[in-house]
Amino acid sequence: MDIGSRIELANGVGVPVLGLGVFRARPGKETRDAVLWALELGYRHIDTASIYDNERDVGAALRAAAVPRDELFVTTKLGNRDHGDEVARRAFERSLTALGLDHVDLYLVHWPVAGGRAGSWRALERIYEDGGARAIGVSNYMEPHLRELLATADVPPMVDQFELHPFLTQKDLVGLCRRHGIAVEAYSPLTRGRRLRDRTVREVAAAHGRTAAQVVLRWSLQKGFVPLPKSVHRERLAENAAVFDFELSAAEMLRLDALDEGLHVAWDPTGVP
Repeated sequence: MDIGSRIELANGVGVPVLGLGVFRARPGKETRDAVLWALELGYRHIDTASIYDNERDVGAALRAAAVPRDELFVTTKLGNRDHGDEVARRAFERSLTALGLDHVDLYLVHWPVAGGRAGSWRALERIYEDGGARAIGVSNYMEPHLRELLATADVPPMVDQFELHPFLTQKDLVGLCRRHGIAVEAYSPLTRGRRLRDRTVREVAAAHGRTAAQVVLRWSLQKGFVPLPKSVHRERLAENAAVFDFELSAAEMLRLDALDEGLHVAWDPTGVP
């Protein structure tokens, strides 16, 4: 496995195993630089969203980098104010225009908004069938939301993206995804820095001569997840990418698994009806 490796979605589309998330990357130079640096370092998976307000800058960086389009994997997401069949399709077209692309590789429902998500999924199915997105999926869908969708979808979601790290392992949700062939993407895989000084993480990192961030990302990769760490600093982007030349032992993986404390560092969608 290396930064160019991909996992295969249920429809055969390949997803690069490590992505760059641009949540809270400021519009303008900050986002453009982060994406350009990431691409120079070998990243090929960029994850944005309409609500991040930086799709235009992601698109500008992609064009400036001149990486062949078929090497790139670009994700964006439906905003919470854009739910419903027709509204969602118009929102998707706005995202394509902002990115300057004729299709995205993955389009996600960003949040399981009560009352609107059924119509939105119909829109995503049509977008997928028309070739606007090579794959479709959801974000922040917990078990009830995912079961509801699976019961009615003509095209099942190919991805569920949610908060995931050793301190929030979400085993039941991960298990449900795996039973239905849904790939798992991990956002906030570094706990937004809140647990990188944990004693166990630091001990495992020291044993490998690695940083705590690298160990936590390696845990995610060895679990078969697709982590999406966010950084706007070139040195951090390089650090996050340097996780393919070491391996955690089975005992070390179990030590990290045992850190689960149900810690949410982002919004917790569990209570969304």
